[in-house]
Amino acid sequence: MSLAVTGKITKILAVESGTSKAGKEWKKQGFVIDTGAQFNPEVCFSLFGDDKIAALTSFSEGQDVEVSFNISSREFNGKYYHNIDAWRINAAGAGQAPQNAAPDFADVPAAAPQAEAADDLPF
Repeated sequence: MSLAVTGKITKILAVESGTSKAGKEWKKQGFVIDTGAQFNPEVCFSLFGDDKIAALTSFSEGQDVEVSFNISSREFNGKYYHNIDAWRINAAGAGQAPQNAAPDFADVPAAAPQAEAADDLPF
C-alpha cells in the first residue's frame, strides 16, 4: 500500500539524535505540512537517518510538497503510539500525474475529416 499526501511545509523541526539500547547512534527530524483539509489539516512527519534528513534540506517552509510515507503503531503499557515516517519528499507536481487524473489531450492532433463515412458494420 502506497500512501502519499500533498501540502505546504509549515514547520521544519530541529534534528534529534540519541543512542539506542544496542549502542547505535540515530538521528531523526520532523516536519509539518498543511494539507488544506477542513479538519485536522496539519500532519507531522518523521525522517530517520542522515540520507532522508539530507533530502529535507532542499525544501523550505512555505513550499508545496508531496510526501510518501508509512504509518506504524506500537503498544506500550496498554497505550498505542503512532509514527508517520516519510520515505520520499518531492516538490508538488514534480512527480507523475495521479492515476485518477484525466488525460491531457491538448497536444493530440485532431482527426482528419473523412470524405465519406464507410458503412462497414456487419449488421
